[in-house]
Amino acid sequence: MCGNLLPDIRSMTKPDLEHFFLRHGEKKFRTTQVYEWLWKKSCHSFEEMTSLPKDVRHMLENHFTFHTAVSETQQNSSDGTVKTLFRLHDGFVIEAVLIPSGDRSTVCISSQAGCALGCKFCATGQIGFLRNLTTGEIFDQVTAMHLAGATMADPGPAEIQTGSRISNIVFMGMGEPFLNYDNVLGAISKIVSPDGYGMSPQRITVSSVGIPKMIKKMAEDDPGYHFALSLHAATDEKRDQIIPLNRKFPIGDLTEALKYYHKKTGKRFTIEYILFGGFNDSVADAKDLALFCKSFPVKINIIEFNPVNGSGFIKSDPDKTRAFVGFLETRNLIVNIRQSRGKDIDAACGQLAGNPLKVKRKI
Repeated sequence: MCGNLLPDIRSMTKPDLEHFFLRHGEKKFRTTQVYEWLWKKSCHSFEEMTSLPKDVRHMLENHFTFHTAVSETQQNSSDGTVKTLFRLHDGFVIEAVLIPSGDRSTVCISSQAGCALGCKFCATGQIGFLRNLTTGEIFDQVTAMHLAGATMADPGPAEIQTGSRISNIVFMGMGEPFLNYDNVLGAISKIVSPDGYGMSPQRITVSSVGIPKMIKKMAEDDPGYHFALSLHAATDEKRDQIIPLNRKFPIGDLTEALKYYHKKTGKRFTIEYILFGGFNDSVADAKDLALFCKSFPVKINIIEFNPVNGSGFIKSDPDKTRAFVGFLETRNLIVNIRQSRGKDIDAACGQLAGNPLKVKRKI
């Protein structure tokens, strides 16, 4: 069978693998062994599975393949941020970012190669949609960036120590996570599993531009992670101009879904709001945002606009930013101003796009 047609072994469930082994005359415990290599030890080849007999490894190689995200290049920012470009098995590229801060390390990971939503302020949206990432490709970003963090902490052998573990994961990289919902959930299940990365779901945040039916589905699934909404404008008139999807799912539909989310889960969520100079940064805009937030408990992250070629936007003036935040605080809203990291290597919010000239490898 052609290698390209072989199924990705990391797409197989435990029952799938158990059935496979039994059908080929092997014991069920082989499933546990293989799952440990796949998700606990993050191996990328069958030869690495040294606890399996050679004939079993060869059998797996004849029936499955690995679709992996392989670290290809790394850039280091003057502020300590690290951006890694990953090459996928079919030549597409994605990026992930490691953001160290004291004894904490946050990793921003991607869920898609490219993005179909075309938000006007986002470099990823300029690429267009290429494809969804698999569960394994999402998971690979976490383990690779974990190793990057370990190496930064200790320039010796990249032995992953407890002290170098990632403290937080945010799905805020390339792509819209809710348009790859099943694989994102699959990756999170491996990230939080004791048989995988073993992280608490409370340290994971999934960010979405806002797809009402998926917000409701997330509420019903109640997976335990945090939710962040990329709002950036609180009226249809302005949001339509920067987020094309808002024309299909306007503010009213979004509000209804968010009310459902809060009623179902009882959780506070985060609103992400990039301030664009002269567009959405006036006190009047702050009043619109405060009105939007009256329907549910939230916290608001104010984000500095980071340069994106061709977007036409500029960052907000510091005085206008202070006035905007000051008004929200008079309404007893929880407001944080997020500091941009990694701008000098195009690793900050909205800048991830890989190298557009190398999106697909020439074969």
